[in-house]
Amino acid sequence: MNPAFSPRPHLFGLVAGLALASGLVFASLVVAGAWTRVAESQVINVTGSARKNVRSDLVVWRANFSVDAPTLLEAQQRLQADFGRVAAFLAARGLTEFRVAPAQIREITAQQRDAQDDTVGTVRVGYRLIQAVEVRSGDVERVPQLAGDSGELLQQGVAFVSDGFEFIYTKAGDAKVEMMAEATKDARLRAEQIAGQGGRSIQGLRNARMGVVQINPLYSAATSWEGNNDTSSPDKTITATVSATFALR
Repeated sequence: MNPAFSPRPHLFGLVAGLALASGLVFASLVVAGAWTRVAESQVINVTGSARKNVRSDLVVWRANFSVDAPTLLEAQQRLQADFGRVAAFLAARGLTEFRVAPAQIREITAQQRDAQDDTVGTVRVGYRLIQAVEVRSGDVERVPQLAGDSGELLQQGVAFVSDGFEFIYTKAGDAKVEMMAEATKDARLRAEQIAGQGGRSIQGLRNARMGVVQINPLYSAATSWEGNNDTSSPDKTITATVSATFALR
């Protein structure tokens, strides 16, 4: 074969072309990676928060009273009489609207020995009826005092038991919307302060993610993944957070 027509120069050219192409691809990947890092460095992530102290505007008082009697009919009659005393007690304090649940009926049993075979068995000796009462009022200050006043019913022979109070802020939904806006403003202020320390400024909001709203007793900072919704205290603190991303100029 004539050396002038050797295929080796073509082979060398092909190898050189592949090497050049590989170099260009690698260089483009490096540039793309560098651009991604530069783009990512043009944003700032901050968390803003807002707190508001509120007072509950609704109180729910739950209580119950019960009677015992040998027969169901007698128990019903006693329960009706005690209900009249409870209703009069509430009406005298301006609480004419309240809810009454259906009465619960329970058997009263006792252990009794059979004189013939000396065995012990369970027998019914009477009935116990339990009536639940629920009072709802906007008078958050005054209604809780009724628990102390209910001793008057005990003096009348009514087995009245207070089950406690729930304090509710009914405007929590509107407050959450308002506080989310305040938390976003706080996030922007924090971002501007941080960016200013580096000689930069804020261009605009890229995205925002709302956190879980916490409603706690006054001055409490407790948190939970589901969000707290305190009903034990008349005075509450509502806390809202927003995680925001801002573009830098």
